[in-house]
Amino acid sequence: MAEKSYLDLKAEIWDKGRCSGCGACVAVCPADALYFDEGEMVASPQSNGYCKQVSDGVLCGACYEVCPRIGDQPTGMLGEYLDLISAKAAFDIPRRQSGGAVTAILTNALNTGLIDAVVTVTEDRWTLKPSSVVITKSDVLITEAGSRYSWWVPLLTALKYAAVDKKYHRIAVVGVPCVVQALARIRASKHDLIRPYAASIRLVIGLFCTETFDYMSLVLGKIRMEKKIEPNQIKKMDVKGKLEILMHDGTKAALSMKELESCVRKGCHICTDLTSVFADISAGAVGSPAGSTTLIIRTPAGKSFVESAVQNKQLTVSGTVDLAAIEKLVQAKVNKNTQR
Repeated sequence: MAEKSYLDLKAEIWDKGRCSGCGACVAVCPADALYFDEGEMVASPQSNGYCKQVSDGVLCGACYEVCPRIGDQPTGMLGEYLDLISAKAAFDIPRRQSGGAVTAILTNALNTGLIDAVVTVTEDRWTLKPSSVVITKSDVLITEAGSRYSWWVPLLTALKYAAVDKKYHRIAVVGVPCVVQALARIRASKHDLIRPYAASIRLVIGLFCTETFDYMSLVLGKIRMEKKIEPNQIKKMDVKGKLEILMHDGTKAALSMKELESCVRKGCHICTDLTSVFADISAGAVGSPAGSTTLIIRTPAGKSFVESAVQNKQLTVSGTVDLAAIEKLVQAKVNKNTQR
């Protein structure tokens, strides 16, 4: 793939509306030439016009190699896994979604030195605007807990800061399926420019995801302009067949999936991976009782992180998993995105 440049990526992925917006290409570009503009429904990265390969004839192709939209999408239902459990945090997490199991696993990993940084998503509490962030302290992780993954953010743009600028070498990344697919390509790569990233990634936690929504279109458009709800009034939002909105005063509102359709990123329309099949651990609310998190443990590394959290009384196994419920949602996503 070394012969491919950002121009090939642009022609094959960006210009065809296939970009997932994961940010992997931005992270690995050695010239820092790729970036995302601010704005509504930003479809793909931009280039400042300089490319080591195109401009100077120096073989690179790093951006093309890590793109999760190159090649075929995953076709399996749940992917391979070692164990399937329902779990929840053994301590209080004020803003947690479902069981807080992901936060519990990462908190334990930071406190025991299994990892030294977490690349994740945070949000501005006033505007709800999401951004990628690198967290190194467990108390900050607990404070920032709560799902912002329904909103699009080029998460992996923060990976360069973590792995290259700060030189953290035991990094955990939490992301949706396209992010996980990009990380799988990074981990498998033999490219000299990508190896430092691969070597620094210790754990990948993938989240269940049906699609991601554009912040400006949804929060500033549908919610603020149409529903007349200010972002700072919102306590919690969750997608469960519809977007459920809980306000700080206890009142509720909702948006149907049909109302949300115009806010979905175009690149999500080709994704057939609901459960992040290339992660070490996959996590979501589907299949578990209320207040618990479904964990699909896929690799020995993922299993060791879960076991450590359980042994240190940070995580408890809390019930059985309804496998059929997960498979039903997986099939619904596959059907929807292969019949467009």
